[in-house]
Amino acid sequence: MLKKILIANRGEIAVRVIRTAREMGIATVAVYSELDRNALHVRLADEAYALGGQTAAESYLNTEAILDAIRKSGADGVHPGYGFFSENADFARAITEMGVAFIGPPPEAIVEMGDKVSSRKAALRGGAPIVPGTTEFVTTAKEIQDFGNEFGWPVAIKAAFGGGGRGMKVVQSADQVQEAMDSAQRESKAFFGRDEIYVERYLTWPRHIEVQLVGDKHGNVVWVSTRDCSAQRRHQKLIEEAPAPGLPDGVEEAMGEAAVKAAKAVGYYNAGTVEFIFQDDDFFFLEMNTRLQVEHPVTEVITGIDLVEWQIRVASGEKLPMTQKQVAARRNGHGIEVRINAENPTAGKFLPSPGTITKLTTPDGFGTRFDGGYEAGDTVSQYYDNLVGKLIVWGKDRDTAIARTIRALDEMVIEGVHTTIPADLAILRHPDFSAVTHSTKWVEETLDLSGLVSSAGGTATNDEGLVERATTIEVNGKRFDVKMWVPEFASGPVKKSNKPTRGSGGSGGAANSGDVAAPMQGTIVKVTVEVGQVVAVGDSVVVLEAMKMENQITAEKAGKVTKVNVKVGDKVGSGDILVVIE
Repeated sequence: MLKKILIANRGEIAVRVIRTAREMGIATVAVYSELDRNALHVRLADEAYALGGQTAAESYLNTEAILDAIRKSGADGVHPGYGFFSENADFARAITEMGVAFIGPPPEAIVEMGDKVSSRKAALRGGAPIVPGTTEFVTTAKEIQDFGNEFGWPVAIKAAFGGGGRGMKVVQSADQVQEAMDSAQRESKAFFGRDEIYVERYLTWPRHIEVQLVGDKHGNVVWVSTRDCSAQRRHQKLIEEAPAPGLPDGVEEAMGEAAVKAAKAVGYYNAGTVEFIFQDDDFFFLEMNTRLQVEHPVTEVITGIDLVEWQIRVASGEKLPMTQKQVAARRNGHGIEVRINAENPTAGKFLPSPGTITKLTTPDGFGTRFDGGYEAGDTVSQYYDNLVGKLIVWGKDRDTAIARTIRALDEMVIEGVHTTIPADLAILRHPDFSAVTHSTKWVEETLDLSGLVSSAGGTATNDEGLVERATTIEVNGKRFDVKMWVPEFASGPVKKSNKPTRGSGGSGGAANSGDVAAPMQGTIVKVTVEVGQVVAVGDSVVVLEAMKMENQITAEKAGKVTKVNVKVGDKVGSGDILVVIE
């Protein structure tokens, strides 16, 4: 058994691994960037080592710094978490060459299955049907255009060495290819350190179904459960549930068997997930994630299996503790996981919302679990993924699980940053979700969030200089919570703020203002207008990268661009004026 594990990650997943390791009597080592010096995962670990830098490239993607921390700590195992180096074969190989256990699959399997192109070939060897797509990397826009013209539009451009929707762009026509290709490569490079891409046909109304599996070094592979991850925005998951509901008889078992065959075809061991898309009673291999998935807890709550513990035991050379039949017998009830992201879902925009969490109250009660990476007072940085935590709920059946999840979300309080909770509640309360008629496109194309208004809590100030105050009153003995906008009492007169308010539009400026302001901290990756250019409402003016996502910042007023205050590479803060339109 391993004695000391270094977690080459941060946030929620680092905390998750530390907790299981401590329960197993294994010492833990955290690594951290300058911004994460006092982060929760650092405080919980037995020891911690600085990586230096602020950005992911300077810290959690700094191979030499992590290897140095392994040497200094004497760790005999490394858990990569998800994201960063979790699907990087070179990193896994560097770990194993040190004589340290990599708590993940063998580098050869990462190469074949982590590369989305070669994984399609492996899936075919295992007998899994695949969506039409390229079996080699694409390097030019013309290759994508030719593919779309042959197989039909839309098509999906995808990061070959990524996952989680990062570096994925859906293209509706040939004239959109170049811009989408450039954006996909930038996102992929920023998040995964590589920018290779491929292309495949994009189905019109699919569900996203995945299979959690675990293999050991003795040739045993079991599939643990299916999960439905169809509630997404920007190709990133919001809500996951297990088992996948509403599948025709025999489909779940067929998916599980196909996943196991694909894994065995590449000699896979440790935890992994095979993703399928399901439409019109048919399923197709999508990709394999050669790591622990963000949504693994929803499988844990319906099986009672600690997947991180299994990962550690497999890495230590142990056999799987259960057969396929025994695993199947453990499945019970229904689980739902809700990702709580620091994003402003107002009007369905889902804009990143970095900042300091001023209050965090998590729900409790029967069948309720919260996996978090932050506490009140911690800061959600613009440089990293915006996952605050995950609410995981178990119920005896799906209806019970939905009701319990809604109850738990209503109890949760997060202030200081906007979160996706209001959108999550809208999804869970919608009859389409209850009826399992939603798809991966449903949130963005069908769900009406136009009237949704999110609040970051705490004290807010409007454009008139008024502040939002909350108070409690009693009328005839009944308690009421009241919010109102009032002048802020001070020694002098109330001054009207010159800083634009954070509205619901893509610019973050006041409604119909000619000042296009940054709605969040970030880095300018593209300027799409120039002085003198005439723009319409909704036209893109800049592309802002924040929390590893590219965001189109748009005009809220038609007119002529009179000033462009930023250039590519500039770092901006929330409220900074980017472009002026008159």
